[in-house]
Amino acid sequence: MQPFATLLFIYMAGMVGYVIIERFNFLEAFYMTTISVTTAGFTEVRKLSDGGRIFTSFLLITSWGAFAFAITRITQYIINGEVNKYFKNRRLMTAIDKLNNHVIVCGFGRNGQQAAKTLGYHYQHYIVIENDYELMERLSAEQPSLVYVNGDSTDDDVLIRAGIHRAKALITTLPADADNVFIVLSARSLNPTIQIISRASEKGSYAKLIKAGADSVIMPDKIGGTHMATLVSKPDVIEFIDYLSGAEGESIHIESVSYNQLPQDIRGQTLKKIMAWKKTGVNCIGIKDSEGKFIISPPEETIIDKGMKVLVLGTKQQIADMKGNIH
Repeated sequence: MQPFATLLFIYMAGMVGYVIIERFNFLEAFYMTTISVTTAGFTEVRKLSDGGRIFTSFLLITSWGAFAFAITRITQYIINGEVNKYFKNRRLMTAIDKLNNHVIVCGFGRNGQQAAKTLGYHYQHYIVIENDYELMERLSAEQPSLVYVNGDSTDDDVLIRAGIHRAKALITTLPADADNVFIVLSARSLNPTIQIISRASEKGSYAKLIKAGADSVIMPDKIGGTHMATLVSKPDVIEFIDYLSGAEGESIHIESVSYNQLPQDIRGQTLKKIMAWKKTGVNCIGIKDSEGKFIISPPEETIIDKGMKVLVLGTKQQIADMKGNIH
């Protein structure tokens, strides 16, 4: 903006000078200033006085310097990537405004990046909030489609910019438990219905995060140790679970279908009738009853009542077909 402001100032000064020195009207002053600033060299409006000639000479020299300054700054602006930054920020804001029912990932360290990677495998839309500007510049260059906000996740305004009111879930992975507690409190107050999953480093932070409003609290170190130990005792089972949740098994999916998602004519029916209805190839691996308890491989005669969910296994296409039938 500075180069253009300088040119505008020179232009206005030229017009005022001609009006005062030569008593030109507005149009005459505008014309003389234009041919002087642009060095076009067309015919003068009328013969200039000595004062007018001196002023014109000064205006020519000044405007030439202003043009040189403007061109230099504009070139620097382009070379420094300011234009690219502007369009990049505009693209990000447009992408953020379009997000709905998405997941917010607070912190983009190892845990945050792994969470985002898994969300991407399952075609879940997400946005990242990260305070490290250089990190996000480097990662966004590697992943042009990455949608993110540079800022502090503990700031309510930053959460609002990330679409907290439209989001379905928030994952906070910051290393400091105190920051995670603050984010959970802010997110819960801004969106009471959002699902919140928080990382915890210390055992004592678990209860605090739950009280703050987190639905689930994950301790990466504890899970990592349990995972490694289970690989020794049940390697095939763990490898299969990893396959389901990883890139190689991205076509395999486990999902729950709630009682309310079922059509009216099969609500309250047996599991056998529900799975046979417009069968798409999915398999029932369990149910979650109204009290929140899981039943693995339930009998076909089990009645699916209000508050219950059916857990199904199949390819994403099969489950998509089943959901299409349901809706």
